[in-house]
Amino acid sequence: MSVSIHQAAVPAILQILDSLSAIIDKAAAHCEARKIDPAVLISYRLAPDMYAFARQIQVTTDQAKGITARLAGVEMPSLPDVETSFDELKARIAKVADFVKSLPAAEFEGAEARTIPMKLGSREVEFTGADYLFGFGLPNFYFHAAAAYDILRHAGVAVGKRDFLGAIPIR
Repeated sequence: MSVSIHQAAVPAILQILDSLSAIIDKAAAHCEARKIDPAVLISYRLAPDMYAFARQIQVTTDQAKGITARLAGVEMPSLPDVETSFDELKARIAKVADFVKSLPAAEFEGAEARTIPMKLGSREVEFTGADYLFGFGLPNFYFHAAAAYDILRHAGVAVGKRDFLGAIPIR
């Protein structure tokens, strides 16, 4: 049995986007119960040189739309990084999830061998679709999603591994 690039990318990305939306709900409830200004958690970071929570969500969603658009060979939607509330962050996640869901599996056919050009800092690089997905795209996506989760966990929000994994597709 072979697994297509679409099967390797899209369900995993949607699973984590859903879980991020759910942990934002837990963060909002945490703030409400403890009378914490949500802006505190939205701007919270694990270390001075790391992105704050809102930026981690923005980068995670940028990775999600970038991975899928590049692999499907379609134009990537542009989203300004202007979210300052939990509701706005959830709306961003929903927009990106809708975009990912809108891409037909057929658009991904042959993506494993497709050339994916990217600018990384001052360097121009090229990946095959498979190398991009497994060596760059998904690792970056998961890194920023985990950082967002870690920020909330560190701030005292009651989230655990099951919250990060979200709904696991078991057959």
